[in-house]
Formats: sequence, structure tokens, C-alpha cells
Amino acid sequence: MQPPPQPLIEEPALLFKEKKLLVIADLHIGIETELRENGLQVPSQTKTMEERLLSILTKNKVTDIILLGDIKHAIPSSPYQERTDAKNFLARIQSSCALHILPGNHDGNIDRLLSSGIQLHPSGGFVFKGIGFTHGHRTPSTEIMQCDLVVIAHSHPTVMLMDRLGYRTYEQCWLRGLPDFNILQEKYPGSSTTQILLMPAFNPLCGGTAVNQDSLLGPFKNLIDVDNSEVYLLDGSSLGKVKDLKESS
Repeated sequence: MQPPPQPLIEEPALLFKEKKLLVIADLHIGIETELRENGLQVPSQTKTMEERLLSILTKNKVTDIILLGDIKHAIPSSPYQERTDAKNFLARIQSSCALHILPGNHDGNIDRLLSSGIQLHPSGGFVFKGIGFTHGHRTPSTEIMQCDLVVIAHSHPTVMLMDRLGYRTYEQCWLRGLPDFNILQEKYPGSSTTQILLMPAFNPLCGGTAVNQDSLLGPFKNLIDVDNSEVYLLDGSSLGKVKDLKESS
């Protein structure tokens, strides 16, 4: 059995300690440009994310890191500043450990930003050290769905919380779910997947999908038994199952 992954406290980052492997997703480098075009003046998060990530890598003695999709933001093409920021970011991270890139739906032409030695994997996902990884925007392969644990991103999960006065807040969260076994066996006969872990976005400006209000994005919205999935905040707090949060909202 695979040792359980460890979401880092107060960070949307997943550590496999025994494997010295770290996983993050949804950096959306360059999203600030789109926000400014819509009247929101926000500083660039790229340098902040870089410093946070380098600190995590050093503290946890990580040897491999997987960026699980949506490294950059603009589609179909990226402005010069976004390309430059993304390229510099990737080069800095590569200097600290082996860097694996799994392209997401925002990562068209990401290969043009990669220096020699960065490992670019298929956008449909790949298996690494016995774990299935896929961004979540494409139908996963049979190989991925033969892994006990599948790690995905794409939906930027949040949870909607309401106080006694009816004031709503949205917090980033992790979603740990069982597959919908009927659909899983229909689409992937003989699949051995027992757990699907949905990661929050590393970039705090991304916004997200409230798991107790909205449907997940992509094909995994049907593959995961969302109502019976467990919700955890970034501080490690367990909020119980999605269906219970729906009833209380």
C-alpha cells in the first residue's frame, strides 16, 4: 500500500515524504493581466509563489516536483511578460530539483518555455512512482485509473461557509473522494482506483469552484462521488462530507 500523501499545513501543496516528491497545481502565471483588464489592480504573484515554493522544496528536502497543470494563464497565446515570467520561474525551480510538467488546458505551447532537462509529460496524465497524476481537464487513461491513488487539479476547489448572519465566505480546500464505483467500472473495468485527491490552486488569485454549491469541472465530476467526499481546509481542519455541508448551507 502506498504511504499516504501529506498536504502541507497552510499551503496548497502535496508532499509524498518517503518519495521526496512535491506536487502543486494551477499557478496561472500572468493571471494579473486579465484581472487588470477587468479593473482589478493586483500585484504579480509570480515572485511570491517562487519564493514560497523554493522555501517548501528546501525545508522538505524534495528531489522531484510535479507541476500539475495550468502553469501559465493566457490562452491561446501568452503576452511577452507572461512568457518571460513563466520561463524564469521554471528555470529557478529546476535549479532546486527535478522538474516535471504535466500540461493543463491553459498550457498550450508550454514546451517553448522549457529549458533542457525539464521533463514534459503528456497532457492526458502519467504514472509516477505508482501514483496517477492528471490535470483533470481530459478523460484519464486506463493506465492512470489502474492506480490506487489518482491526484487531480483543474477545479480550484473551495468551500462556501456561512455564518449565523448569512454572511458567506469561500475558503480553499482539499477534496478527498471515493470514485463513483458504478461509473468507474463502466468506463474502466477492473480499475483499482480507491481514492481521488483534488488539489487547491497554488495561486491565491485563481478563484474556484465551491464543492458544496457547484459541479466540478471536467470528466472527474462524474468519476468522483462528490457528495461522500471529505473536505479539508488548508489549515488541516476536517469539515466532514460535502453532502453534510450542502445541508448546512
